[in-house]
Amino acid sequence: MGGPVALSPVPGGSTVDAVLDQLQAQVSGGGWRVGQRIPGEHDLAAQLGVSRPAVREAIRALSHVGVLEVRRGDGTYVRSSADPRPLLRRMARATLRDVFEVQLAYDVQAARLAARRRTPEDLDRLAVLLSARDEATDAGTFGAADARFHSAVVEAARNPVLIEAHRFFLDRLSDSMRAIRLDREVPEAGPAAHRAVLDAVAAGDPDAAARAAAAVVEPTLAVLEDLVTGSERPEER
Repeated sequence: MGGPVALSPVPGGSTVDAVLDQLQAQVSGGGWRVGQRIPGEHDLAAQLGVSRPAVREAIRALSHVGVLEVRRGDGTYVRSSADPRPLLRRMARATLRDVFEVQLAYDVQAARLAARRRTPEDLDRLAVLLSARDEATDAGTFGAADARFHSAVVEAARNPVLIEAHRFFLDRLSDSMRAIRLDREVPEAGPAAHRAVLDAVAAGDPDAAARAAAAVVEPTLAVLEDLVTGSERPEER
């Protein structure tokens, strides 16, 4: 393992990315070991010469991918020495089609497992989140509400690996749903399709839940596939 890596002031430009790079370098270089508590936001911001929101956003990003763990009221700890930056860059370049292909896989399996393992409390929560999704009007609120509903289905599946993987994916899903709401060429499944997922999960029918989850994503994915395929065809002369 390498020795500690000193933090240095971040130059102007992409501040959050630069902060993230330095925090990751501390972990990868052995400056902060797994299980160790890292300095607080105020100290990090002072050392890096950036705002606390920039530090907070970088910590949030590394928490999403499992490198750091924020313990409320206690601080932030190193959870893994793995370097997620290559994956983060690939995720940043992902297309809407890429995102919905992954969502289809997550949602179908999550719904199948949730139908077997959900609790009454899960069903109550899903009903509340579905109502919030149905009532959302602007694109930003809708994207966040949609992501919360899908995340609750994943959490009801009671599979820790699936939950962690989906948590990493959540921001891209929310951004994608916001983009879909703003793009009138691409359809998004409405209340009835999402209600079918909840009804099948509530009924404890794994196969019906999987079919309903697929029916939510597949129409949007089909249009995105056509758009991508069409853009890749050579223009007719």
